[in-house]
Amino acid sequence: MTEADTGSGADAEADAAHEGGAHGSGAHPAAVARKRALRRALLAARARLVEDDVRRTAGALVRHALDLPELAGARTVAAYVSVGREPDTRALLEELRERGARVLLPVLLPDDDLDWAAYEGAESLSPARRGLLEPAGRRLGPDAVAGADAVLLPGLAVDRRGMRLGRGGGSYDRVLARVEDSGSRPALVVLLHAGELLDEVPAEPHDRPVHAAVTPEGVHRFPAPRG
Repeated sequence: MTEADTGSGADAEADAAHEGGAHGSGAHPAAVARKRALRRALLAARARLVEDDVRRTAGALVRHALDLPELAGARTVAAYVSVGREPDTRALLEELRERGARVLLPVLLPDDDLDWAAYEGAESLSPARRGLLEPAGRRLGPDAVAGADAVLLPGLAVDRRGMRLGRGGGSYDRVLARVEDSGSRPALVVLLHAGELLDEVPAEPHDRPVHAAVTPEGVHRFPAPRG
């Protein structure tokens, strides 16, 4: 069962899609259960959002995100195309591209790992499995993310320590592990709706904190991630 089953209709499936399939057998059962319950609540809250809510959030997120020095000075940004009721990233992708940044977008592989390709504008995006939109250009390989100066990560929530709650599939856990193993140190940033910055989210040993979360209220910074 995927996290698509925790909500209703296409929006729930889209909100689940970025993280791929299920975690492996090394997961901690208690933390996994707590994460699953919190995901259900957060996905339900997102399902109640209307299009006007998402549009208003998008404008504020773009303004705050573009003020981040880590994005303003980035030559390469690994990002993603928002789907469902995720905070809308499309205007931000265009702004980054117009500023001269090279924007990389993920391509979901059959094993739920992520390849990457350059973003060449909205017209270059093609429908893909699980309701995603993916770049149609040349595939650069999973290791391409290690060359990014900043990585925008999808997430359902971030806590005051910078711990991110993903959708449970582990695709971005693999991305973050790959970045860490490469020795690169990109800025890790999550875009959130109002109310998704929490005091604490359940965490497991493999979970990695992020540098910042951007909400409609502004930028929230955290202690530097380990490693």
